[in-house]
Amino acid sequence: MGHPSEPSGTPLRVINSVAPIRICDNGGWTDTWFAGHGVIFNIGVYPYVEVQIKVYPARSREERVVLYAENYGDAYTVVPGNTQWIRHPLLEAAIEYMGIPDDISLHITVYSEVPAGCSTGTSASITVALIGALDRLTPGTMTAHEVAYAAHRVETDLLKLQSGIQDQLCAAYGGLSFIEMHHYPFASVSPIQVPNSIWWELERRLVLFFLGKAHQSSPVHEAVIRKLEEGGPEGAALDKLRQTARMARDAVCAGDWNVLGRSMSMNTEAQTELNAALVGKDAHLLIDVAKANGAIGWKVNGAGGDGGSITLLCGQTSSEKRALIRAVQEANPAFRPLPIYLSRYGLRVWEGM
Repeated sequence: MGHPSEPSGTPLRVINSVAPIRICDNGGWTDTWFAGHGVIFNIGVYPYVEVQIKVYPARSREERVVLYAENYGDAYTVVPGNTQWIRHPLLEAAIEYMGIPDDISLHITVYSEVPAGCSTGTSASITVALIGALDRLTPGTMTAHEVAYAAHRVETDLLKLQSGIQDQLCAAYGGLSFIEMHHYPFASVSPIQVPNSIWWELERRLVLFFLGKAHQSSPVHEAVIRKLEEGGPEGAALDKLRQTARMARDAVCAGDWNVLGRSMSMNTEAQTELNAALVGKDAHLLIDVAKANGAIGWKVNGAGGDGGSITLLCGQTSSEKRALIRAVQEANPAFRPLPIYLSRYGLRVWEGM
């Protein structure tokens, strides 16, 4: 379905919001209820997800809320109070969670340049951006931390989904983050401050590759969860993942790229130890080609599984990085590099006409 015709007249307000996506999540799986406590290092990057809300008087439109999921070309009416969320449940549930004042109607556009199922926390980023924008319909008093936890509750309480907390926090805070979850789901975020020279060099060395298909891993994830439940929160597998997060934090602060690369690779090995299917055959192929062409680190993004994406850490020269990218694409033309830049900001919300 195409974009609906815009209502006549000038909107009362136009609210914009953006939030970064997440890559290189060392310590992932430890930010969950079955881990109990966790340590996560992750990186917020462009391209942002985007939300724009046009606000009109309620009397000017027959539909109270129109939602346009631009990536899918899907525009439709959302009825407040109807909890039969079918088309885009996460977006519809977030709208219901926040509530819509009775005296306005909304035209909401949601867009992401990142492919669906990329394992970069995109769904959490979209929910954070949408809740942040909807918060501006009222006095707009939610902090970034509160927005992140509201987005998490939409997934866990309203939709009854399994969800860690790191993706929402990365979307809210951006940048380089060290997250310590003291007791699920309560966590503190320590933004990692580094000199510009380290920031720029990290940005230059990173490459994000989409494996060409959305990750499909629910049965695998269920098996991993059962295994981790049996081992308990102090199990060796979870502890190894926590260690890679601390290792990555210390390496970035020191600008030690070889140690950062090892932390990423160790985390990917730990994912394989949880379940071999968390690192699929396409991921293994890409990693093998990357290693042969000078990569010093590789991290299967997110929880892993078939499809998704991989973050690579490259060596010292940019020409070698470009050669690596060409070699990976030649190995499988479906492997696609996605342009990324480190995000100095997390959630941003502003108004403009």
